[in-house]
Amino acid sequence: MGALLLTAGSAWAQTAATASTERIAALEKANTANATAIASAQSAGDNAWMLVSAALVLMMSGPGLALFYGGLVRKKNILATMMQTFAMMAIITVLWALFGYSLAFAPGHGALAPYIGGFQNVFLHGVGTDPGPYAATIPSQTFMVYQLMFAIITPALITGAFAERMKFSAMVVFLILWAILVYSPMAHMVWGVGGLLNTTGGKFPCLDFAGGTVVHVTSGVSALVTALYIGKRVGYPQKPMPPHSVVLSFIGACLLWVGWFGFNAGSALAASGLATSAFVATHFAAAAAACGWLAAEWIRNGKPSALGGISGAVAGLVGITPAAGFVTPMAALWIGLITGVFCFYMVVKVKNIFGYDDSLDAFGVHGSGGTLGAILTGLFARAFVNKGTNIDGFFAGNHKQLLNQFIGVAIAWVISIVGTLIILFVVDKLIGLRVSEEDEREGLDITQHGEEGYDWDVA
Repeated sequence: MGALLLTAGSAWAQTAATASTERIAALEKANTANATAIASAQSAGDNAWMLVSAALVLMMSGPGLALFYGGLVRKKNILATMMQTFAMMAIITVLWALFGYSLAFAPGHGALAPYIGGFQNVFLHGVGTDPGPYAATIPSQTFMVYQLMFAIITPALITGAFAERMKFSAMVVFLILWAILVYSPMAHMVWGVGGLLNTTGGKFPCLDFAGGTVVHVTSGVSALVTALYIGKRVGYPQKPMPPHSVVLSFIGACLLWVGWFGFNAGSALAASGLATSAFVATHFAAAAAACGWLAAEWIRNGKPSALGGISGAVAGLVGITPAAGFVTPMAALWIGLITGVFCFYMVVKVKNIFGYDDSLDAFGVHGSGGTLGAILTGLFARAFVNKGTNIDGFFAGNHKQLLNQFIGVAIAWVISIVGTLIILFVVDKLIGLRVSEEDEREGLDITQHGEEGYDWDVA
């Protein structure tokens, strides 16, 4: 009887152990399936956000920037001005696919590695649907096309400085060379693997969340150099040259404000809390800057203008771009307010003092705002906002970061000035930069494109 009970007990224990093992295996399988589902959902959510962000950034170029700049010129130049932005949407895309992305984001080689990317990704070789080195949850192609939208709008911003007087052919050649020789190296230095200014392993880690130095300083400083090199518009400043349609510019500025959420919050490269933080900082800074510009204008001129309001908002968006993923909402308000007032005085005072013809204030807003924003980032950055970078700014005790910001800004200024001067000189000697005085008086719509933006004679 005892033997029988022992046998039964042993069989029961074996059965229980087997059942327990099976339950554990089932639980492990379920946990693995859940983890896979969660990872898949995160990847899908991140990818969806990044594709939307890419579309938002493209919207900043056309129609946002095209309308903003188009409304600011005289009506005889509206199509030519808008066409310059549209041309960048097409031309830079082709260049990016051929070799631009590789020069900006592929690992560099040898002594040049901190300054320019290599050729591993030429013709988008190796850029597929698997995650790459820059984002763990989105396809490499998503990251590539997102960064493409930055590469498109950056040279397009420069066109505001030489609006109404550069040949279309010269503009095409100039900005192609500029994208290769100025934008790609700067993008690699700040964001590329092994870049000189990269916050991960760079010699001078410069905080630039979404392009303060890469986009706004380079384009704005290059705009100033171009305006000085090409000279003033015929009749400037003696002849008034007011915007022909502030309404169009107003619509364009509002589109820029909305699109900028993709520009800044999208730079988190995930649908994450960091994206939320950057989104909030972006909106707060734009609002504060609009208030700051309008207040300064109201005090100086006695009236707040619609053009001043939208210019202030854009200035705030520029100023917060490098800081968006590193600062608190209250710091964003301060950055926006300071940048709005600063850019107002750059546009209405400094420009008049020196007398340069930066037609649409590309330097006054983007060059000045981007420079100030990069420096203010070094003051207000907090490590807890962006745990991936984990770098504090000056006000949090990391005094060295302010020096790194100045170094990053200085490098952006130098590469922009030197590169732009060389390119302008070469293009001027090869095909000439300016339209003739007769063509300028007639307008670039007719002389460069053979059409008019407004045909009042049509019944």
